[in-house]
Amino acid sequence: MQQREEKQLEASVESLVSRVAHVKNALHSFIYKLENEYERLTWPSVLDNFALLSGQLNTINKLLKNEKTPSYRSQVIIPLLLSPDRDDELAKLTEQRVPVFSHEIVPDYLRTKPDPEVEEVEKQLTAEAARIGPEAAQKQIQTLNKLCSGLLEKLNNPRDEREAENAALRQNKPSFNPADTNALVGAVAFGKGLSKCRPPGPVAPGLSGQGPMMSGGPTLQQVTIGGGSGQQTSMGGPVPQQQGQPGKMPSSIKTNIKSASGSMHPYNR
Repeated sequence: MQQREEKQLEASVESLVSRVAHVKNALHSFIYKLENEYERLTWPSVLDNFALLSGQLNTINKLLKNEKTPSYRSQVIIPLLLSPDRDDELAKLTEQRVPVFSHEIVPDYLRTKPDPEVEEVEKQLTAEAARIGPEAAQKQIQTLNKLCSGLLEKLNNPRDEREAENAALRQNKPSFNPADTNALVGAVAFGKGLSKCRPPGPVAPGLSGQGPMMSGGPTLQQVTIGGGSGQQTSMGGPVPQQQGQPGKMPSSIKTNIKSASGSMHPYNR
């Protein structure tokens, strides 16, 4: 009977060690991604890693709660040999974390209570909780419950309701100024509010009614060539005008235009 229990204990310990090794590998892979691949790491990938760890921990819990698994609480670990010398086999089993099994580290690794630092923090929290009166504690509990209830209510609301609320907020909040819009439309369509800019210097009487675009730079004009048979050409710049025509400013620039002939053709061979 005792030999059967020992075999069962060894099998359960081996299975537990295997499951813990899987958790350790998953944690090592996740930490490596967080430290070296954080730029390419996405939130769905993080959730997948958390889901993997959660599933492995649940498997370990099921293994410990199994009826065939012996109770580890009744098992006692007693150190049989303590030595200040380095133990290569122990270092290999613990992946170089525990190279020596001496009197200094045994109390830390075989203790059944939390670490001294954790015990000190726990004592401080217990003393602080004892100083709070029942009424103050009840008020804090009610406030915390109220905050948690509000948060749960927001999380449990359907998605459609949240989208409807967001749409209503966007519709109620104006995103433009009607006055600025009307002023811009009036300026583009009717030139309302735009100042007339004219070039410096005297303005000809015949051009006084023209806008800035007409009184600015040179424009294309139709010039009738004298001596031709009604041919016209387009030129840029001021156009010479005939004297005696009312409403037109005489030009001081003389233009010599000759009729095209075969002898003057640039491609004549």
